[in-house]
Amino acid sequence: MNDRPSPSEPSTSAELGEFDLIHRYFAPLATAPGALGLLDDCAMFDLPDGHSGVVTTDAMVAGVHFFLDDAAYGIGWKLLAVNLSDLAAMGAVPIGYTLDLALQTGWTQQWVREFAAGLGGCQTKYGTSLLGGDTVSTSGPMTAAITAFGAVPKGTALHRGGARVGDSVWVSGTIGDAAMAVRMRKGWTPKSAVDTTFLDQRLDLPEPRLALGQALRGLASAAADVSDGLAADLGHICAASHVAAELLLGAVPLAISVQTMVRAEPDLAREIVAGGDDYELVFTAPAAADSAVREVARLTGTAVTRIGRIAAGEGVRIVDPHGREIVLDRLGFAHF
Repeated sequence: MNDRPSPSEPSTSAELGEFDLIHRYFAPLATAPGALGLLDDCAMFDLPDGHSGVVTTDAMVAGVHFFLDDAAYGIGWKLLAVNLSDLAAMGAVPIGYTLDLALQTGWTQQWVREFAAGLGGCQTKYGTSLLGGDTVSTSGPMTAAITAFGAVPKGTALHRGGARVGDSVWVSGTIGDAAMAVRMRKGWTPKSAVDTTFLDQRLDLPEPRLALGQALRGLASAAADVSDGLAADLGHICAASHVAAELLLGAVPLAISVQTMVRAEPDLAREIVAGGDDYELVFTAPAAADSAVREVARLTGTAVTRIGRIAAGEGVRIVDPHGREIVLDRLGFAHF
């Protein structure tokens, strides 16, 4: 991708007005007919018969949710992906999204062009469209928020509150990749030599598990996406379901590079289950459905791992491979 503005393209914010910015960079993303070319104050979308609407919103703030020198493409991709991950946790099919973008004084068209390209890459992969939004300027840090809309057949949405005693606990993909990437960007050097390319990609370009979430409708008893951390988000399921969970630390799936890190520094396992930004699905299902869960995972091309069980009580109990309980300083990320 050429990251140099063309000679005819203004390079500074002062040379481009709000509506020119929208027309140049974001109108091309408004591919749904109901987006009306971003020319109206509202968008329109049809909700298929027999379906329920699903809506979610997430914001990202510079210096809080991403590093100030992160690539604009990855920021755009991730902003949309984290919202689609919420839809995946409910088993929803994405319909469209709106974007609210507060650009810090001094923004450049190169940055906006790459940010929009990240949004475009993500929306193309997952079959959705920009429907509208708002653009403003700010003297504070750059802030962007998306509101995403989806649909599920009535009565089939996955919720956090359905877990039952005896259910198996599952997670998709691998855990801890983003947490290790964040540590390294903050200056930490692992004791073992590893290729960090995969970890950086997992942090910058998360892949929402939409196909798996949709396939789990009618099969999973509860689900959440792993955004704040595996222990924390499993804890959300427990709280909503009024149950407890036993999480087997040795069963948590790790990428090869993270396995290498943990072998060299075993205490990293604690941070992995408390680290955020995985955007995998943690879910529960009746123990009798174990084979069915593995089959839908196979059909959607998504790895899943059984990592524990639901029990009576409250909270998440983490057990190491020797059967000893581990108490974490924190379960996951919290803003306040």
